[in-house]
Amino acid sequence: MGEVLKSLFTLLFILLAVPAFASGGGGHEIPDLTGSVLGILSLILFVGAYSLVIMEEQLHMRKSKPVLLAAGVIWVLVAFAYKHIDPAMPHEAIKHNLIEYAELFLFLLSAMTYINAMEERNVFQALRSWLVSRGFSLRVIFWLTGLLAFLISPIADNLTTALLMGAVVMAVGGSNQRFVVMACINVVVGANAGGAFSPFGDITTLMVWQKGMVDFGEFFALFLPSLVNWLVPALIMNFMISKETPQALDEMVSMKFGAKRVMVLFLCTIVTAVSFHNFLHLPPAAGMMLGLGYLGMFSYYIKRKEHAALMADGPMDMTSEESHHGFDLFRKIARAEWDTLLFFYGVILCVGGLGQFGYLAMASQAMYTGLGPFQANVLVGLLSAIVDNIPVMFAVLTMEPHMSHGHWLLVTLTAGVGGSLLSIGSAAGVALMGTARGIYTFGRHLVFTPAIALGYAASIALHMWINASHFH
Repeated sequence: MGEVLKSLFTLLFILLAVPAFASGGGGHEIPDLTGSVLGILSLILFVGAYSLVIMEEQLHMRKSKPVLLAAGVIWVLVAFAYKHIDPAMPHEAIKHNLIEYAELFLFLLSAMTYINAMEERNVFQALRSWLVSRGFSLRVIFWLTGLLAFLISPIADNLTTALLMGAVVMAVGGSNQRFVVMACINVVVGANAGGAFSPFGDITTLMVWQKGMVDFGEFFALFLPSLVNWLVPALIMNFMISKETPQALDEMVSMKFGAKRVMVLFLCTIVTAVSFHNFLHLPPAAGMMLGLGYLGMFSYYIKRKEHAALMADGPMDMTSEESHHGFDLFRKIARAEWDTLLFFYGVILCVGGLGQFGYLAMASQAMYTGLGPFQANVLVGLLSAIVDNIPVMFAVLTMEPHMSHGHWLLVTLTAGVGGSLLSIGSAAGVALMGTARGIYTFGRHLVFTPAIALGYAASIALHMWINASHFH
């Protein structure tokens, strides 16, 4: 798909979906400024910034940079627009957006730190080495990597899961490009489907949970639809996979000291976050930060046990490229995906700013009143394949359309799995295009899009059937 076409789809998203962000926070009535010069300028600015995000791979410019710039300028325009309407309103609205971002940021920072800690303790490398040294056939590897992507993604994020399983696919598949392509597609679909039935599996599900639209236990109503979303294309591709058994690789990696306890602490952190939300009625992010405290104390124990040098000659230089010995919590925090975290800031502030001009209310009217909740939620999934699902879902959450609980579950499902339709539709797909550069490509993924679309349709149909009681 050409860049011009992608930009047009992005513009379509802005015109139809972004208006949903129009609830500015604080319950104030948003004036319709969509036809004002400042409003149109803000919209053009966001479309331009997001076009640069889409072309990230071609420009080699981090996606956070254009949206950070656009977010700041858009809020300057908001302040000017409200100068003679209600000068205090932009201040209250941006504080509302900042609180939303702060909760998301702290939650993800804690989760990313745990993932980095497990990676440093060789948890993922040990799993990878076990898989490639077993001598499984290509068909077995195809199913194992897809199944593990589906099962690991609900706990870890779909990006980490896809990279881990992609490394296994590349190591076993080698020069067999046909197998590598289909196995990569299987991993992408599995990782995205697995993330759709867990608050921890995808940013969009996390936002839905933190917003209170779906309770923690209710996400598991999406387990079977998510499973079908992965199984349908996997079963179709299964018959095209060879049964040959490649030579097992002699590769053994052992987990480092404390690795299993780090995994247990991560599960305890998840339980803590859920408990904060369900029983204490506190933000899940506060529970995740308490869990980060668990890791902080255990990291001290690891250091002592490994007899690491504790900054003997002064504070550790966090900017140094030199390798440091021992386990250090703050190095794990420093290795978080800061580009992603800052991208979320830019998206939330951009969308919030556009909401102050009334664009989100316009989009909400066009989608959920004009089309109806079912068609609108299916469209959200299709848009997620073209535009990043985070701004799409944030738009829906900000507009808060009046719809049944079943439809909130539906939009959670479609936003989570819709990105599988195209290789550029999810972080998992983009990551594997980099890992298997020149082999797993946009065009080769597109060949199997009909099979993935069949799974997408089947998952929606199954959800409408088995969760029919939620639609009232």
